[in-house]
Amino acid sequence: MVKLGLSRIHFPVTTLGPGNRIGIWFQGCRLRCKGCISADTWGTAKEFVDVDELVDKLTPWLAQADGITISGGEPFDQVNALSTLLQLLKQKAAIDILVYTGYSLEQITEHLITIKPYIDALITDPFQYQTAQTLQLRGSDNQRLHFFTPLGEKRFRSYQTTVNEQEKALDVMFDEDGTVWLAGIPKRNDMQLLQDMLAQQGHRIVLTIDKPRD
Repeated sequence: MVKLGLSRIHFPVTTLGPGNRIGIWFQGCRLRCKGCISADTWGTAKEFVDVDELVDKLTPWLAQADGITISGGEPFDQVNALSTLLQLLKQKAAIDILVYTGYSLEQITEHLITIKPYIDALITDPFQYQTAQTLQLRGSDNQRLHFFTPLGEKRFRSYQTTVNEQEKALDVMFDEDGTVWLAGIPKRNDMQLLQDMLAQQGHRIVLTIDKPRD
C-alpha cells in the first residue's frame, strides 16, 4: 500500500482552476518559499493515509466535480504517492487534473517520464514574493503553466492571460473544529490586511505563515 502525507481535501474549490474542483493539499515541503500562504503545509506529515482509501473518500465528489487541483505542500516531494494518486483518479473519472509544484520543469523531468500522461496541466517554479503577480492561477509571474494533454490545453488555455486585482477571489472554508482557511491566490498583503482589520474589532487570527512548523 502506498501512503500519502495529506494536509487536507475540500470540495468545491472554485479559485484554483475552471469549475467546481476537488482540492487536494499534500503535507510536507522542502522548498519553503518565503511569503508562502500555506506555510502550515511545510512540516512533515504526522499521519499518512493510504492512497486507495483517499480515492475512495473522494469518489462521491468525483461525480459532481469539474476537475481536480493538487497542491501543497509539495506534491513532488512524495512522487510515488503522487503517481499512484494520479493513476487512480484518472481511472475513476475523465476530468482534468491540475498539479502545482515549486520545482522547475527541468528539475522534475525524470519524474514526469512516468506520470506526465496523468497530468493535464502543470504549474511549475517557486513562488517569488518580490516578483509581480499578474497571471491567472499563479502566485508570482515567474511560474509557468504547461499543457500535457489536449484536455489540459482546452481547459486551461484561457488562464494564460493576465488578471486584474478586482478579479482575484478566494474560497473561504470552515473545518469541523472551527478553523477557517482560504484557498486561491490572494493579492499581496491581503492576509496581513485581514489580520489587521480583525484586530481592530477585537479578534485575533493566526496566519499559516506564523504557525509553528517542523
